[in-house]
Amino acid sequence: MPQTPLMSGMLVSRGYNNKNLYQSPNQTKEEGYGNAGLCYRDNALVSGSLEALIHHLVPSMDYYPDMTYSFTFLLSSRLFIHPYELMSKVCHLCVEQQRLSDPQADKIRIRKLAPRILQLLQEWTETFPYDYRDERMMRSLKELTQRMTSGDELYRKVVHQMIQVLIRKLTTLSQYEEALVKVNATATDRLTVLKAKPQAIQRDMLSVCNDPFTVAQQLTHIELERLSYIGPEEFIQAFEKKDPLDNDK
Repeated sequence: MPQTPLMSGMLVSRGYNNKNLYQSPNQTKEEGYGNAGLCYRDNALVSGSLEALIHHLVPSMDYYPDMTYSFTFLLSSRLFIHPYELMSKVCHLCVEQQRLSDPQADKIRIRKLAPRILQLLQEWTETFPYDYRDERMMRSLKELTQRMTSGDELYRKVVHQMIQVLIRKLTTLSQYEEALVKVNATATDRLTVLKAKPQAIQRDMLSVCNDPFTVAQQLTHIELERLSYIGPEEFIQAFEKKDPLDNDK
């Protein structure tokens, strides 16, 4: 599971203490904050309604979801709800339940909440960046971060860095997809030419490089490069024969 380092380096100047950021399984969120609908066994969360699980994902003043839960839920939830819909619900909970929409909200409260919410968004953008190819995701991300960072230069820098990293990843992906289309087209054309030629003039791979180890090594580099562009969420969709979201019944 990818591990996203806490943004303590940039937030330490504000006296932010991450010692108690992650709760143990037998701890609960602040009273009334979305615990209903969750089922625990041996202090481990085993099931829950979709709404309760979404509540469990959203940080509060004294709670932050375990990274294992965040990764697992963000990965598997797309089988039941579109990422942009989940993002919308998360933003709503962050704003409404934490009273970030209140212009008179306690600045100390916002200062405590902001690093937790930004950390969740950072984990999401780094682990599942392809979700943000959807303009609705980017719009929600920018709206929420603007609300949290208003008037705070430090948080603005954190958000700017996060979005820049995300944009670079998405740009690199687009460039790779364009290059892949060209490579596949070229390979198809070459295969057609090779099939039309007499077998005698087709060159064996080992005639180009007579060291099998080097050939295997280069092929591995090519495969690893292509694999690096596959997001974990793509495996979930590939394993699912039918997308439940398309089932109106």
